[in-house]
Amino acid sequence: MGGHLNANHLLFLGHGALWTVGLSLIALIGGGIVGFVIALARISPLKSVRLLSAAYVQLVQGTPLLVILFLGYFGLAAIGLKMSPLAAASASLTLYVAAYLGEIWRGSIQSVPKPQWEAAEGLALSRTQRMMKVILPQAMRIATPPTVGFMVQIIKNTSLASVVGFVELMRSGQIVNNSLFEPFIVYAIIAAVYFAMCYPLSLFSQKLERRMGRGSANNLSLA
Repeated sequence: MGGHLNANHLLFLGHGALWTVGLSLIALIGGGIVGFVIALARISPLKSVRLLSAAYVQLVQGTPLLVILFLGYFGLAAIGLKMSPLAAASASLTLYVAAYLGEIWRGSIQSVPKPQWEAAEGLALSRTQRMMKVILPQAMRIATPPTVGFMVQIIKNTSLASVVGFVELMRSGQIVNNSLFEPFIVYAIIAAVYFAMCYPLSLFSQKLERRMGRGSANNLSLA
């Protein structure tokens, strides 16, 4: 026990950082697929579908991610459905991300100006055609900045996966610190790595928001 930080420790932290990126991508892709379904369900003409999707969003957003992780790993194991740390973390983050992306995208779809909906209806397009050809392309432009911004939250929330034994950046830092007893150095490195992953995304999100704002202003001036 004890010692000094060396290349092997940094390599181990780097391996944990790669798993953080990997878990973030799994959560983003899985949560994006489910979230898209949730977004469409939230604006469905069927009241029952809207109520069920709204209940899902409220339940997940009202439950701490830590609790969802515990339920996914320890809770399911208690009833005989044992999952690996990776599977439990991926499933939990997917469900969590889906609820938030679903709401972000629902708001983006409903932010498309009403005349666009009316124009699509005037073309005698079916509901599916209106969504795919008119509404969703415009909603995607609106949704891109908040979606990129939310990716920062996904990356940071992967640190909670350490509670189920998944070795991502935070867990790898805990393991290294347990062998070195140098918490300041170890966690300073971890903070720097998280910053290096999250800050560019934050800047990109702000750039997209400014660009979208300029585009909206130009559209208004042309109108």
